[in-house]
Amino acid sequence: MVSGWVILDKPLGLGSTQAVAAVKRNLRQSGYGKGVKVGHGGTLDPLASGVLPIGVGEATKLTGRMLDASKVYEFTVRFGEETSTLDLEGAVVAASEVLPAKSQIEAVLPRFTGPIDQVPPAYSALKVGGQRAYDLARAGEAVELAERRVTVHRLTILETEVSEEGLLQSLTLVADVSKGTYIRSLARDVAYAVGTYGTVTMLRRVKAGPFDVSQAISLDKLNEIGQGAPLEHILLPLEAGLDDIPAIDLDPEQARAVRQGRVLTGLPCNDGLHWARLGTTPVALMDLSGGDARVVRGFNLADVAE
Repeated sequence: MVSGWVILDKPLGLGSTQAVAAVKRNLRQSGYGKGVKVGHGGTLDPLASGVLPIGVGEATKLTGRMLDASKVYEFTVRFGEETSTLDLEGAVVAASEVLPAKSQIEAVLPRFTGPIDQVPPAYSALKVGGQRAYDLARAGEAVELAERRVTVHRLTILETEVSEEGLLQSLTLVADVSKGTYIRSLARDVAYAVGTYGTVTMLRRVKAGPFDVSQAISLDKLNEIGQGAPLEHILLPLEAGLDDIPAIDLDPEQARAVRQGRVLTGLPCNDGLHWARLGTTPVALMDLSGGDARVVRGFNLADVAE
């Protein structure tokens, strides 16, 4: 049984579902059959590129953690126009001749750092009355989404493009954000704060949870697996998705108990989420409270005590 992570550097134009299908296809062509589970750890729009964690086998049990994890994006905002989708996919719906100075942007960025309230884009996958917001928006209906609280851990300027007058035509930022943060809304609101409009012209995810772009492979590299290249050239181990939480080392008897779903008691560990291992083999994701460890998700991997 194959388990682990494929960290795809998703190209522009490819949807997350298509990326999962590409992993499945290449595994099947490599002789792993149709029974291998594959799932992504958080969608990435076709107009965005970058880090897309794809769980294979037992790692699919951790894709929910990836959904909840913080993400880091690089994105470019072009000033003076706003589109219906807040990116290049939509038609221009508002325009302004106002361009901001870099100092104006620097002055407002602290407003968008920390916990902030944000209205998601009308073109989003959120549901309104049981229907996707983007389906309603494409049908010409007015979409009103509720404000939500998100957290921007870091928001910094990466590079600028200036006019002859020294004003910003576009601006590239780096944002480290919590689950549920919409970069298109962030760009819109930063532009509003300096008295103009903004549209996202480039969006790239450079980190998702514990995975960053240095671990990502291209679609061409993924396709080499279907042509006979060794799977270990692209597959990270399941525990790579657990690097951001502490580990608990088990003895064979404890590992057997965990496999049976029993609670371990008297562990000298801090409260919170941990992953338990026997040697180097992950056994389970566990929640610790007061020295007691309860199984959150068990892993069915080889070399674990029965």
